[in-house]
Amino acid sequence: MSALPSTLRLGGLEVSPPVVLAPMAGVTNAAFRRLCREQGAGLYVCEMITSRGIVEGDRTSLAMLHFDATERTRSVQLYGIDPAYIGKAVEILCGEHGVDHVDLNFGCPVPKVTRKGGGAALPWKRRLLADILDHAVRAATTYGVPVTMKTRKGIDDGHLTYLDAGRIAEDAGCAAIALHARTAQQYYSGAADWPAIAALVQHVSIPVLGNGDVWESSDAVRMVEETGCAGVVVGRGCLGRPWLFRDLAAAFRGERLVGLPRLGEVAAVMRRHAELLSEQLGEEKGCTEFRKHVAWYLKGFAVGGTVRRRLAMVSSLAGLDDLLADLDATEPYPRAELGTPRGRQGSPRKVALPDGWLSTDDAGRIDPGAELAVSGG
Repeated sequence: MSALPSTLRLGGLEVSPPVVLAPMAGVTNAAFRRLCREQGAGLYVCEMITSRGIVEGDRTSLAMLHFDATERTRSVQLYGIDPAYIGKAVEILCGEHGVDHVDLNFGCPVPKVTRKGGGAALPWKRRLLADILDHAVRAATTYGVPVTMKTRKGIDDGHLTYLDAGRIAEDAGCAAIALHARTAQQYYSGAADWPAIAALVQHVSIPVLGNGDVWESSDAVRMVEETGCAGVVVGRGCLGRPWLFRDLAAAFRGERLVGLPRLGEVAAVMRRHAELLSEQLGEEKGCTEFRKHVAWYLKGFAVGGTVRRRLAMVSSLAGLDDLLADLDATEPYPRAELGTPRGRQGSPRKVALPDGWLSTDDAGRIDPGAELAVSGG
């Protein structure tokens, strides 16, 4: 068994442990990133933002560029399909918003995006992918900011793109590539193909980050040992479990893990989460935003339906305190939930693509409608 990497190097950035919080729409705002960061160091990426939104000054897009005062490394995931817009957006992010790391998303499987050639469909067009990455890296290099990319294995098992995408990313000067080891056809269903991560590691010389089915710290350790990847990207596994980053930090240091939290400890994390959201958004809006997290935090606990419903309607921190005080603080963590999928999964589906999309892998431009303010990957 080889020693686990302790640090991930992305250009001038040092990420220790080599763990990245994946951007998730409506989840990875500044409050959630801070909550996870308080558990263990690493890299925490904000919600995905579109290049057009940044360049055209869209109010919603700019509002998402909110960073906590303690957030020393500002990391943004950017999505776009036009090289010029991507380059300009990177320039704005680095020059005007102090962003320290830009990740480009080519993993979205949402039909309304792939139907126009965007998201996980775009890497099929090798020349366009290379052009986008080249514009992004050239713009970021001016500020000394590393650019990474995230992709999937491909459109489906008959149309894989990840090895070519890795080579293109390396040639463009990307600092790393993250692979969600599923195809767009799989969506979030089935098992992630970790051997594909290993194949990509052998195919490129830049760091490869593994993504898919990291539900526990032991999964991350096994992924690194089996694939040789330089680090892991964690998404759905931390929903309602931000202490996963504490466990990941301990695992990469070779330390013994802290025991599973009892319900009282989970309640304390819930309270902290709602408090951070209230600081960012105001108490009423922050508590409303917190409601979506309740089911994830309480998954598997013997908490009655009435209490769950009342928690999912909370509108003030005082009201939250009253409800959390009624929980059985001594209830042990439900072990049956360990290692199980969290969040959306969906089912395999035929990928929606533009007419004739697969007939050639060459395209300089695609339908501008492929750039929508959606998240995925």
